[in-house]
Amino acid sequence: MAYYYYDNGRRGGFLSSLPPVTKNLIIINVIVFLATLLNQRYFAGILGLYFPASPLFHWWQVITHMFMHGGFLHIFFNMYTLFIFGIVLERMIGSKKFLLFYFVCGLGAEALHLGVQYLQFTSYLPGADLGNAEAIARIREIFSVPTVGASGAIYGVLMGYAMLFPESRMTLLFPPVTLSAKWMVGIFAAIELFTGITGMASGIAHFAHLGGMLFAWLLILWWRKRGILFDQNKL
Repeated sequence: MAYYYYDNGRRGGFLSSLPPVTKNLIIINVIVFLATLLNQRYFAGILGLYFPASPLFHWWQVITHMFMHGGFLHIFFNMYTLFIFGIVLERMIGSKKFLLFYFVCGLGAEALHLGVQYLQFTSYLPGADLGNAEAIARIREIFSVPTVGASGAIYGVLMGYAMLFPESRMTLLFPPVTLSAKWMVGIFAAIELFTGITGMASGIAHFAHLGGMLFAWLLILWWRKRGILFDQNKL
């Protein structure tokens, strides 16, 4: 795989050598994470994404939840992945296009996640109307538990990398398994679909991850069809 050097005409330290969108996304995520350590419950309630029918929902959560994280490992792995693969994508397709790509993936992840939540909500309504305690508890959970994290957009970045460099080798931190990018990301998608359908590994927005990957796939296919994927002057 070729290495592409981003030279913005300035000389400085490590951060100045990073492409601007990836760099600033990491900085913003870290700043927000550090700020939330002051009062995690408060910031999760204000900036986390709630189901739109919930009284806790606010319009700005559509964006702000993408900069929230539930703990150190959550933000570490998201930002590590963004650093490794976001840099490559941004250098290949350009900063403006990468910024659009990132937010399309994040918003697409959100759309699929909320769509699944809506289906769950409507499926519980009949039972709740009949006074079923479990159905009522499920609806309360949908209304009261926020979604946080950049993971949907990050999974989109992984999909984008796999589409641009399908035969490049990827190695997991744990377990240390090495596969081609197309197979690694394909396995990720299969795992997310399985765990999302079966309800395993609760507390993780599996369909948000799938949504980020789906919208990344669609957007890159669209850019390829128009012949502008690597044209940094066209969106």
